[in-house]
Amino acid sequence: MKILMIRHGEPDYTIDSLTPKGWREAEILAGRLAGIQNPDVYCSPLGRAQDTARATLAKTGWQMETLPWLAEFRGEIWHPEADRMDIPWDLPPLFWTAEPRFFSTGHWTEPALFDGSAVAAVWEETKQGLDALLGRYGYRRDGMIYRCGKNLDKTLLLFCHFGISAAMCAYLLGISPMVMWHGFIMAPTSVTTLVTEERTSGQVFFRCNGFGDVSHLYAAGEPVSPAGVFPEIYTEKNGGRVYERVPEEE
Repeated sequence: MKILMIRHGEPDYTIDSLTPKGWREAEILAGRLAGIQNPDVYCSPLGRAQDTARATLAKTGWQMETLPWLAEFRGEIWHPEADRMDIPWDLPPLFWTAEPRFFSTGHWTEPALFDGSAVAAVWEETKQGLDALLGRYGYRRDGMIYRCGKNLDKTLLLFCHFGISAAMCAYLLGISPMVMWHGFIMAPTSVTTLVTEERTSGQVFFRCNGFGDVSHLYAAGEPVSPAGVFPEIYTEKNGGRVYERVPEEE
């Protein structure tokens, strides 16, 4: 089995859709995905993911199911510098790297920064949602592996978001989500691929053989959007803020 986690195109968060560039990215992505044979397609309920998937569905005629738990990871934590609740992948490195439990798969939800947040609950929802989805295909989690009667030659396409995709990868690979959120990035319309490894019949572990791949954009000559990326080098002009795109002129 293969699982392809696809981040939506460059977003316009003000309308929960895509920028003009995001629509171009979605069309290019559709050309890449169209060659997959008979995948099962699932999508976040949020507009930016739905719109990204729509381009692929129009090109292929595939059917799609919306899964509520594939919405962007909704748990927030306290941001000490901003003095407000914020998404956990926007926490400055100084704060999360100083807490060893954030690196632990079993204890990462315990630090005081999580007090009063829904992170632990959303994390449980994510794990249960992913296990239920895999259960449809006969895969049952047993510790860190999945057992199945027959490992299927099947591809699942999940149109969703960076935060939830990184959390799913963390669960399948046994990595703290905080490490995934802060140590990796998925550009808009990037494709992250996990495949089953079955060394013993009926026992599979998922391996990532491609993370945040945007080769379809390079091939089409479309620049990769830095949406969601913090600056590589701090300057007084950018102030260390996450990328904000200037609207394109008509």
